Amino acid sequence: MRVDDEVVAIYDVTGHEVGSAPRSRMRAQGLWHAAASVLVRSGDGQRLYVHRRTDDKDVYPGMHDCWAGGVVLAGEEPADCARRELAEELGIRDVPLLPLLRTPFVDGPVRYHAFLFETRWDGPVTPQPEEIAEGDWMTVAELRARLADPNWPFTPDGHAGFRAWEHYQHGGGGA
Repeated sequence: MRVDDEVVAIYDVTGHEVGSAPRSRMRAQGLWHAAASVLVRSGDGQRLYVHRRTDDKDVYPGMHDCWAGGVVLAGEEPADCARRELAEELGIRDVPLLPLLRTPFVDGPVRYHAFLFETRWDGPVTPQPEEIAEGDWMTVAELRARLADPNWPFTPDGHAGFRAWEHYQHGGGGA
């Protein structure tokens, strides 16, 4: 099945699942949906895995991101989506996921409820070449400094997720 033909879960603005639609229709009509994303931290928590998306991605091509994730499919729970995407994109399997928070994201026609998770990992990372052009580990301070540079191409939703994660880390709690 082509990615455009995948049937994804459709949500309403308040975050309730209300149906399903092909991914192509969701994108074309800017329908609310859900995505699950995983922040991969080193075992000591000091480094994050940051990657650059391939140039042919349908959303934010060629930009950097610190989250592995994707759209929740019809009938799929967000945590299951997070596990699936982590395995597909980075080759990381069978790790515990810490649910962090859920937060809405809107950037023009891209409108979704982000289910954010975190995991710790010191093993090998095997990026999926269809989705990830390159990647490496970066300290939290290094990523924060790079994000301060408006010329560094970083996904808007990844940036929003990182800010939400930092707020969460400092006692901000979840949504």
